[in-house]
Amino acid sequence: MNDVFNTFTFNNGATVRNKIALAPMTTYSSNKDLTLSKEEEKYYNSRAKNIGMVITAATAVSKNAQAFKNQISIRDERYVESMKKLAKAIKKEGAKAILQIHHGGRMNQPNLYPNQDIVSASSIKANREHAVTPRALKTSEVYDVIDEFVNATRLAIKAGFDGVEIHGANTYLVQQFFSPHSNQRTDEFGGTLEKRLTFPLTLTDRVLRAKKLYGKKDFIIGYRFSPEELEEPGITIEDTKVLIDELSQKDIDYLHISLGDYKQTSNRDKTDKQPIVSKLVDVIDGRVPLIGAGSLSSQEDIDDALKLGYSLVALGMIAISDKDAVLKLKNNQVPSKVISKESLLPTPLFELIKAWQGIEAKGYKVK
Repeated sequence: MNDVFNTFTFNNGATVRNKIALAPMTTYSSNKDLTLSKEEEKYYNSRAKNIGMVITAATAVSKNAQAFKNQISIRDERYVESMKKLAKAIKKEGAKAILQIHHGGRMNQPNLYPNQDIVSASSIKANREHAVTPRALKTSEVYDVIDEFVNATRLAIKAGFDGVEIHGANTYLVQQFFSPHSNQRTDEFGGTLEKRLTFPLTLTDRVLRAKKLYGKKDFIIGYRFSPEELEEPGITIEDTKVLIDELSQKDIDYLHISLGDYKQTSNRDKTDKQPIVSKLVDVIDGRVPLIGAGSLSSQEDIDDALKLGYSLVALGMIAISDKDAVLKLKNNQVPSKVISKESLLPTPLFELIKAWQGIEAKGYKVK
Protein backbone atom coordinates (compact mmCIF):
# COMPACT_ATOMS: atom_id res chain seq x y z
CA MET A 1 0.00 0.00 0.00
CA ASN A 2 1.21 3.51 -0.79
CA ASP A 3 2.85 5.30 2.15
CA VAL A 4 0.21 8.06 2.19
CA PHE A 5 -2.40 5.49 3.25
CA ASN A 6 -0.41 4.34 6.28
CA THR A 7 -1.45 5.66 9.69
CA PHE A 8 0.31 8.75 11.01
CA THR A 9 0.95 9.62 14.64
CA PHE A 10 1.52 13.19 15.80
CA ASN A 11 4.02 14.06 18.53
CA ASN A 12 1.18 14.29 21.09
CA GLY A 13 0.09 10.69 20.41
CA ALA A 14 -2.95 11.46 18.24
CA THR A 15 -3.19 9.04 15.30
CA VAL A 16 -4.90 9.53 11.94
CA ARG A 17 -5.71 6.63 9.61
CA ASN A 18 -3.81 8.14 6.68
CA LYS A 19 -1.76 11.19 5.72
CA ILE A 20 -4.53 13.00 3.83
CA ALA A 21 -6.50 15.97 5.16
CA LEU A 22 -9.34 18.00 3.73
CA ALA A 23 -7.96 21.48 3.16
CA PRO A 24 -9.82 24.30 4.96
CA MET A 25 -12.08 25.81 2.30
CA THR A 26 -14.73 28.47 2.72
CA THR A 27 -18.29 27.33 1.99
CA TYR A 28 -20.21 30.64 2.42
CA SER A 29 -23.08 28.41 3.45
CA SER A 30 -23.97 28.87 7.13
CA ASN A 31 -27.47 29.64 8.31
CA LYS A 32 -28.34 33.34 8.64
CA ASP A 33 -27.44 33.20 12.34
CA LEU A 34 -23.98 31.80 11.38
CA THR A 35 -24.71 28.32 12.71
CA LEU A 36 -23.93 25.20 10.68
CA SER A 37 -26.46 24.60 7.91
CA LYS A 38 -27.84 21.18 6.99
CA GLU A 39 -26.08 21.36 3.63
CA GLU A 40 -22.73 22.08 5.28
CA GLU A 41 -23.26 19.22 7.72
CA LYS A 42 -23.91 16.86 4.79
CA TYR A 43 -20.89 18.21 2.89
CA TYR A 44 -18.47 17.68 5.78
CA ASN A 45 -19.86 14.23 6.55
CA SER A 46 -19.39 13.15 2.94
CA ARG A 47 -15.76 14.35 2.89
CA ALA A 48 -14.92 12.68 6.22
CA LYS A 49 -15.28 9.19 4.75
CA ASN A 50 -11.89 7.55 4.13
CA ILE A 51 -9.85 10.71 4.85
CA GLY A 52 -7.45 11.05 7.79
CA MET A 53 -8.60 14.41 9.06
CA VAL A 54 -10.92 17.23 8.09
CA ILE A 55 -9.86 20.84 8.63
CA THR A 56 -12.98 22.99 8.59
CA ALA A 57 -13.55 26.30 6.87
CA ALA A 58 -12.39 29.41 8.70
CA THR A 59 -14.60 29.79 11.78
CA ALA A 60 -15.02 33.26 13.29
CA VAL A 61 -13.84 33.63 16.90
CA SER A 62 -15.93 36.77 17.51
CA LYS A 63 -18.51 39.02 15.89
CA ASN A 64 -15.69 41.35 14.85
CA ALA A 65 -13.82 38.43 13.31
CA GLN A 66 -16.43 37.68 10.64
CA ALA A 67 -14.87 38.13 7.20
CA PHE A 68 -17.71 37.29 4.81
CA LYS A 69 -21.39 36.43 4.58
CA ASN A 70 -22.57 33.10 5.96
CA GLN A 71 -19.33 32.26 7.77
CA ILE A 72 -19.75 29.71 10.57
CA SER A 73 -18.96 31.06 14.03
CA ILE A 74 -17.75 29.86 17.42
CA ARG A 75 -17.87 33.26 19.09
CA ASP A 76 -19.68 32.20 22.29
CA GLU A 77 -21.65 29.48 24.07
CA ARG A 78 -24.67 29.98 21.77
CA TYR A 79 -22.70 28.28 18.99
CA VAL A 80 -21.62 25.15 20.89
CA GLU A 81 -24.58 23.05 19.70
CA SER A 82 -23.89 24.04 16.10
CA MET A 83 -20.22 23.12 16.54
CA LYS A 84 -21.17 19.79 18.14
CA LYS A 85 -23.07 18.92 14.95
CA LEU A 86 -20.04 19.77 12.85
CA ALA A 87 -17.62 17.75 14.98
CA LYS A 88 -20.00 14.78 15.04
CA ALA A 89 -20.58 14.87 11.26
CA ILE A 90 -16.83 14.48 10.74
CA LYS A 91 -15.88 12.14 13.58
CA LYS A 92 -18.61 9.56 13.00
CA GLU A 93 -16.93 8.67 9.69
CA GLY A 94 -13.61 8.01 11.42
CA ALA A 95 -11.76 11.22 10.53
CA LYS A 96 -10.21 13.64 13.00
CA ALA A 97 -12.17 16.90 13.25
CA ILE A 98 -9.98 20.03 13.28
CA LEU A 99 -11.67 23.43 13.65
CA GLN A 100 -9.89 26.30 11.95
CA ILE A 101 -10.17 29.39 14.20
CA HIS A 102 -10.06 32.73 12.42
CA HIS A 103 -10.25 36.52 12.48
CA GLY A 104 -10.43 38.40 9.19
CA GLY A 105 -9.07 41.75 10.38
CA ARG A 106 -8.73 44.31 7.58
CA MET A 107 -9.82 41.72 5.01
CA ASN A 108 -13.36 41.60 6.42
CA GLN A 109 -16.04 42.34 3.86
CA PRO A 110 -17.60 45.71 4.76
CA ASN A 111 -21.30 46.20 5.56
CA LEU A 112 -21.86 42.68 6.88
CA TYR A 113 -23.93 44.07 9.76
CA PRO A 114 -24.82 47.47 11.30
CA ASN A 115 -22.00 49.38 13.02
CA GLN A 116 -19.37 46.92 11.81
CA ASP A 117 -15.91 47.70 13.18
CA ILE A 118 -13.14 46.57 10.83
CA VAL A 119 -9.84 46.40 12.70
CA SER A 120 -6.23 45.46 12.10
CA ALA A 121 -2.74 45.80 13.51
CA SER A 122 -2.47 49.30 12.01
CA SER A 123 -4.76 51.68 10.18
CA ILE A 124 -3.44 50.70 6.74
CA LYS A 125 -5.71 49.72 3.88
CA ALA A 126 -5.06 46.43 2.08
CA ASN A 127 -4.05 46.55 -1.59
CA ARG A 128 -7.28 44.84 -2.58
CA GLU A 129 -10.41 45.90 -4.42
CA HIS A 130 -13.25 46.96 -2.07
CA ALA A 131 -10.86 47.08 0.92
CA VAL A 132 -11.53 49.74 3.54
CA THR A 133 -9.15 51.47 5.91
CA PRO A 134 -9.27 49.56 9.21
CA ARG A 135 -9.12 50.92 12.73
CA ALA A 136 -5.89 50.09 14.54
CA LEU A 137 -6.51 47.94 17.60
CA LYS A 138 -5.52 49.47 20.93
CA THR A 139 -2.93 47.48 22.86
CA SER A 140 -5.55 46.30 25.36
CA GLU A 141 -7.80 45.21 22.47
CA VAL A 142 -5.01 43.08 21.01
CA TYR A 143 -5.01 41.06 24.21
CA ASP A 144 -8.82 40.85 23.96
CA VAL A 145 -8.49 39.30 20.48
CA ILE A 146 -6.04 36.74 21.84
CA ASP A 147 -8.62 35.94 24.54
CA GLU A 148 -11.20 35.37 21.77
CA PHE A 149 -8.99 32.72 20.17
CA VAL A 150 -8.47 31.12 23.58
CA ASN A 151 -12.23 31.07 24.19
CA ALA A 152 -12.81 29.56 20.74
CA THR A 153 -10.33 26.80 21.61
CA ARG A 154 -12.17 26.11 24.87
CA LEU A 155 -15.50 25.94 23.03
CA ALA A 156 -14.02 23.68 20.34
CA ILE A 157 -12.92 21.25 23.05
CA LYS A 158 -16.38 21.45 24.63
CA ALA A 159 -17.98 20.75 21.24
CA GLY A 160 -15.93 17.58 20.76
CA PHE A 161 -13.34 18.60 18.18
CA ASP A 162 -10.05 16.70 18.01
CA GLY A 163 -8.07 19.89 17.50
CA VAL A 164 -7.90 23.46 16.27
CA GLU A 165 -5.88 25.13 13.54
CA ILE A 166 -4.83 28.75 14.09
CA HIS A 167 -5.44 30.58 10.81
CA GLY A 168 -2.26 32.59 10.42
CA ALA A 169 -2.39 32.71 6.61
CA ASN A 170 -4.08 34.22 3.57
CA THR A 171 -3.69 37.89 4.65
CA TYR A 172 -6.06 37.57 7.65
CA LEU A 173 -5.52 39.15 11.07
CA VAL A 174 -2.83 36.86 12.51
CA GLN A 175 -0.78 37.36 9.34
CA GLN A 176 -1.53 41.09 9.44
CA PHE A 177 0.31 41.33 12.75
CA PHE A 178 3.30 39.48 11.28
CA SER A 179 3.39 41.56 8.10
CA PRO A 180 5.51 44.74 7.81
CA HIS A 181 2.90 46.06 5.38
CA SER A 182 -0.09 45.90 7.71
CA ASN A 183 1.75 46.19 11.04
CA GLN A 184 3.49 49.50 11.66
CA ARG A 185 2.73 49.66 15.37
CA THR A 186 5.05 51.20 17.95
CA ASP A 187 3.98 49.13 20.98
CA GLU A 188 5.12 45.61 21.96
CA PHE A 189 3.20 44.14 19.02
CA GLY A 190 4.96 45.92 16.17
CA GLY A 191 8.01 47.51 14.62
CA THR A 192 10.92 45.08 14.28
CA LEU A 193 10.54 41.51 13.03
CA GLU A 194 10.96 40.33 16.62
CA LYS A 195 8.06 42.51 17.78
CA ARG A 196 5.88 41.50 14.83
CA LEU A 197 6.31 37.92 16.01
CA THR A 198 4.82 38.81 19.39
CA PHE A 199 1.17 38.44 18.41
CA PRO A 200 1.34 35.06 16.58
CA LEU A 201 3.67 33.54 19.18
CA THR A 202 1.72 34.85 22.18
CA LEU A 203 -1.51 33.67 20.59
CA THR A 204 -0.04 30.20 20.02
CA ASP A 205 1.21 30.02 23.62
CA ARG A 206 -2.22 30.99 24.96
CA VAL A 207 -4.00 28.40 22.76
CA LEU A 208 -1.55 25.76 24.00
CA ARG A 209 -2.31 26.78 27.57
CA ALA A 210 -6.04 26.49 26.87
CA LYS A 211 -5.44 22.93 25.68
CA LYS A 212 -3.73 22.11 28.99
CA LEU A 213 -6.58 23.67 30.96
CA TYR A 214 -9.53 22.21 29.06
CA GLY A 215 -8.36 19.47 26.71
CA LYS A 216 -6.55 16.17 26.59
CA LYS A 217 -2.93 15.47 25.71
CA ASP A 218 -3.87 14.25 22.22
CA PHE A 219 -5.85 17.41 21.32
CA ILE A 220 -4.20 18.67 18.13
CA ILE A 221 -2.92 22.26 17.72
CA GLY A 222 -1.97 23.34 14.19
CA TYR A 223 -0.84 26.62 12.66
CA ARG A 224 -1.45 27.63 9.05
CA PHE A 225 0.80 30.22 7.43
CA SER A 226 1.47 31.91 4.10
CA PRO A 227 5.21 32.02 3.38
CA GLU A 228 5.42 35.41 1.66
CA GLU A 229 3.53 38.50 0.49
CA LEU A 230 3.72 40.48 -2.75
CA GLU A 231 3.31 43.82 -0.96
CA GLU A 232 6.24 46.11 -0.31
CA PRO A 233 7.18 45.96 2.43
CA GLY A 234 5.84 42.44 2.85
CA ILE A 235 6.57 39.08 4.43
CA THR A 236 9.61 37.38 2.89
CA ILE A 237 10.73 33.75 2.97
CA GLU A 238 13.48 34.82 5.38
CA ASP A 239 10.85 36.30 7.73
CA THR A 240 8.87 33.08 7.54
CA LYS A 241 11.92 30.99 8.37
CA VAL A 242 12.18 32.89 11.65
CA LEU A 243 8.45 32.40 12.36
CA ILE A 244 8.42 28.67 11.71
CA ASP A 245 11.65 28.15 13.63
CA GLU A 246 9.97 29.77 16.65
CA LEU A 247 6.78 27.77 16.17
CA SER A 248 8.72 24.52 15.76
CA GLN A 249 10.15 25.02 19.25
CA LYS A 250 6.65 25.04 20.74
CA ASP A 251 4.41 22.13 21.63
CA ILE A 252 2.30 22.44 18.48
CA ASP A 253 1.39 19.35 16.45
CA TYR A 254 1.73 20.56 12.88
CA LEU A 255 2.46 23.46 10.56
CA HIS A 256 0.29 23.90 7.46
CA ILE A 257 1.59 25.92 4.53
CA SER A 258 -0.89 27.77 2.30
CA LEU A 259 0.23 27.69 -1.34
CA GLY A 260 -1.48 27.74 -4.73
CA ASP A 261 0.79 24.87 -5.75
CA TYR A 262 2.54 22.46 -3.39
CA LYS A 263 5.82 22.81 -5.31
CA GLN A 264 5.52 26.58 -5.74
CA THR A 265 8.63 28.74 -5.94
CA SER A 266 8.97 32.31 -4.71
CA ASN A 267 6.54 34.92 -6.01
CA ARG A 268 8.76 37.71 -4.72
CA ASP A 269 11.93 36.49 -6.44
CA LYS A 270 11.11 34.98 -9.82
CA THR A 271 14.77 34.04 -10.34
CA ASP A 272 14.65 31.65 -7.38
CA LYS A 273 13.56 28.25 -8.72
CA GLN A 274 13.87 26.25 -5.50
CA PRO A 275 10.49 25.07 -4.18
CA ILE A 276 9.53 27.00 -1.04
CA VAL A 277 8.92 23.76 0.85
CA SER A 278 12.56 22.73 0.39
CA LYS A 279 13.70 25.88 2.18
CA LEU A 280 11.28 25.40 5.06
CA VAL A 281 11.82 21.68 5.63
CA ASP A 282 15.45 22.43 6.46
CA VAL A 283 14.36 24.97 9.09
CA ILE A 284 11.71 22.71 10.65
CA ASP A 285 14.28 19.89 10.77
CA GLY A 286 11.75 17.21 11.67
CA ARG A 287 10.56 18.91 14.85
CA VAL A 288 6.91 19.13 13.74
CA PRO A 289 5.02 17.69 10.75
CA LEU A 290 4.39 19.96 7.75
CA ILE A 291 1.12 19.72 5.81
CA GLY A 292 1.30 20.64 2.13
CA ALA A 293 -1.55 21.93 -0.01
CA GLY A 294 -2.13 23.37 -3.47
CA SER A 295 -2.87 21.67 -6.82
CA LEU A 296 -2.77 18.14 -5.42
CA SER A 297 -5.15 16.02 -7.47
CA SER A 298 -3.46 12.70 -8.26
CA GLN A 299 -1.46 9.93 -6.63
CA GLU A 300 1.59 11.17 -8.54
CA ASP A 301 1.17 14.65 -7.04
CA ILE A 302 0.87 13.21 -3.53
CA ASP A 303 3.93 10.98 -3.96
CA ASP A 304 5.90 13.96 -5.24
CA ALA A 305 4.77 16.11 -2.32
CA LEU A 306 5.91 13.52 0.23
CA LYS A 307 9.28 13.27 -1.52
CA LEU A 308 9.66 17.06 -1.28
CA GLY A 309 9.39 16.78 2.49
CA TYR A 310 5.73 17.23 3.43
CA SER A 311 4.59 14.91 6.20
CA LEU A 312 0.92 15.03 5.19
CA VAL A 313 -1.08 16.52 2.31
CA ALA A 314 -4.34 18.48 2.22
CA LEU A 315 -6.70 18.08 -0.75
CA GLY A 316 -8.62 21.10 -1.99
CA MET A 317 -10.36 21.34 -5.36
CA ILE A 318 -10.21 17.61 -6.09
CA ALA A 319 -12.04 16.94 -2.80
CA ILE A 320 -14.64 19.58 -3.67
CA SER A 321 -15.14 18.01 -7.09
CA ASP A 322 -15.24 14.36 -6.03
CA LYS A 323 -16.57 13.45 -2.58
CA ASP A 324 -14.97 10.01 -3.02
CA ALA A 325 -11.56 11.31 -4.12
CA VAL A 326 -9.64 9.65 -1.27
CA LEU A 327 -11.24 6.25 -1.83
CA LYS A 328 -10.55 6.45 -5.55
CA LEU A 329 -6.91 7.39 -4.96
CA LYS A 330 -6.57 4.48 -2.56
CA ASN A 331 -7.98 2.12 -5.21
CA ASN A 332 -5.71 3.53 -7.94
CA GLN A 333 -8.66 5.19 -9.67
CA VAL A 334 -8.78 8.73 -11.06
CA PRO A 335 -10.99 11.17 -9.11
CA SER A 336 -13.55 13.11 -11.12
CA LYS A 337 -12.88 16.75 -12.00
CA VAL A 338 -16.53 17.35 -12.91
CA ILE A 339 -18.35 19.37 -10.26
CA SER A 340 -22.05 18.56 -10.18
CA LYS A 341 -24.98 18.05 -7.83
CA GLU A 342 -23.48 14.64 -7.09
CA SER A 343 -20.52 16.44 -5.50
CA LEU A 344 -22.84 17.22 -2.54
CA LEU A 345 -21.71 20.83 -2.19
CA PRO A 346 -23.77 23.37 -0.25
CA THR A 347 -25.85 25.37 -2.75
CA PRO A 348 -24.10 28.75 -2.18
CA LEU A 349 -20.68 27.15 -2.75
CA PHE A 350 -21.88 25.30 -5.85
CA GLU A 351 -23.33 28.51 -7.33
CA LEU A 352 -20.10 30.43 -6.66
CA ILE A 353 -18.04 27.75 -8.38
CA LYS A 354 -20.44 27.74 -11.35
CA ALA A 355 -19.86 31.49 -11.72
CA TRP A 356 -16.07 31.18 -11.43
CA GLN A 357 -14.64 31.94 -14.87
CA GLY A 358 -11.24 30.45 -14.03
CA ILE A 359 -12.51 26.99 -13.17
CA GLU A 360 -11.73 25.38 -16.54
CA ALA A 361 -8.19 26.80 -16.52
CA LYS A 362 -7.64 24.70 -13.41
CA GLY A 363 -8.75 21.56 -15.23
CA TYR A 364 -12.26 21.30 -13.75
CA LYS A 365 -15.73 21.44 -15.26
CA VAL A 366 -19.10 22.31 -13.75
CA LYS A 367 -22.17 20.35 -14.83
